Amino acid sequence: MDTLNDILTQVSGFLWGWLMIIFLLGTHIFLTIRLKFPQRKIFTAIRLSVKRDSGSNGDVSQFGALATALAATIGTGNIIGVGTAVALGGPGAVLWCWLTGIFGIATKYSEGLLAIKYRVKTNDGRMLGGPMYALERGLGWKKLAVLFAFFTACASFGIGNTVQANAISTLAQTSWGIPVWASGIVICALTAVVILGGVKSIARVCSALVPFMALFYVLGCIYILCINHAYLWSAIKLIVTEAFSFRAVGGGATGTVIMLAARYGIARGLFSNESGLGSAPIVAAAAQTRNPVRQALVSSSGTFWDTVVICAMTGLVVVSCIIADPAVSASDGAKLTHLAFERIPYIGAPLLTFGLLTFAFSTILGWSYYGERAVEYLKGRKWIKAYRIAYIAAVFVGSIVSLDLVWNLADCMNALMAIPNLISLLALNGIIVHETRKYLWRGHLDREMDDSEIQSMIDDNTEE
Repeated sequence: MDTLNDILTQVSGFLWGWLMIIFLLGTHIFLTIRLKFPQRKIFTAIRLSVKRDSGSNGDVSQFGALATALAATIGTGNIIGVGTAVALGGPGAVLWCWLTGIFGIATKYSEGLLAIKYRVKTNDGRMLGGPMYALERGLGWKKLAVLFAFFTACASFGIGNTVQANAISTLAQTSWGIPVWASGIVICALTAVVILGGVKSIARVCSALVPFMALFYVLGCIYILCINHAYLWSAIKLIVTEAFSFRAVGGGATGTVIMLAARYGIARGLFSNESGLGSAPIVAAAAQTRNPVRQALVSSSGTFWDTVVICAMTGLVVVSCIIADPAVSASDGAKLTHLAFERIPYIGAPLLTFGLLTFAFSTILGWSYYGERAVEYLKGRKWIKAYRIAYIAAVFVGSIVSLDLVWNLADCMNALMAIPNLISLLALNGIIVHETRKYLWRGHLDREMDDSEIQSMIDDNTEE
């Protein structure tokens, strides 16, 4: 295990080098400018997310699709991930994580638009979509579409499964002394009950869990920030200065503080909000929506809640606690977050435990859908049952393996998924602009999608 972990550490370091950082953040910025800053439409997006386009094609409501996507993104990346980013990259990683979310809104918007634009309807009436369909139908790049689907299926066992199961079992053992194998069995059983019911079952559970768990976690963060109000300005200044510091890294590490902060901040930002990863559009394609832009806006609101709000609050909580108590060690992300929440009398540790348990479990559910759709694209419906069995078994495996190993594997899978997805976004940016102009810039947001016109455009684009 140690040898494998060392190999994965090196691979992750290579994949998340400056080329990936430039590629990812560059795509975020390019799409932000190309689409005339869609971030300014965030309140419209939030309003649409609670509306229902019940007369439109789709398997679940727009809110159901958003809740499932948020369930898959709001997880250990928001709690343990931010603490880990601070532990590995310093306080400056919080700003890079936040900036990834701000600019990532444009990327998540683009992903949601292409998901609806190129989705397909199966013989039994289900809606399927995602980057693999955009790559195949929009660009004719079948091989790259297969690669994305393969990486997604693999990633579902890392970022969406074993990482979350590991976090649950570790916390349960630390908090209540429950053996990791016992936690693994319970999580397996609960996961099986939900995912065997398909996307509608997953959406129902996530729609109930997400608002409830997010509210309690945010209230806990607000309480800690009130306690640490005297250190908030110092925390903000430290985050900003460390994010752009060119001084050399100490402790035997190589490079500058800004390099370390950017690497871990952007990596954890993507892990948290998944903008550019290509996962969220898979469930966005199942939404009942009138046109691609409406769902694109709804999808973009997920990144706002996940990173711009929740991750930012977690980062401020962690950094302000480090300043408030110099004895607090910043070397362990999970412990750092736990110590921060202990500042809430009596209920702090239970609140963190409850938040992590619900966040992580909902992420397991959301990613099971992503993996299923990837497997269906690669092998067809007949392999879904085998995938579900393997996915449930992986929950137990994730509960008992090394956390470092799981995190490094998740980082590798993130990068390998992101590459083909980012390529599709850049190659199809003209289509994204065209649809945005048609429905949003010209004020036709309530207009129904013309299927025959879209099919003709897809054919023309494929021929080009």
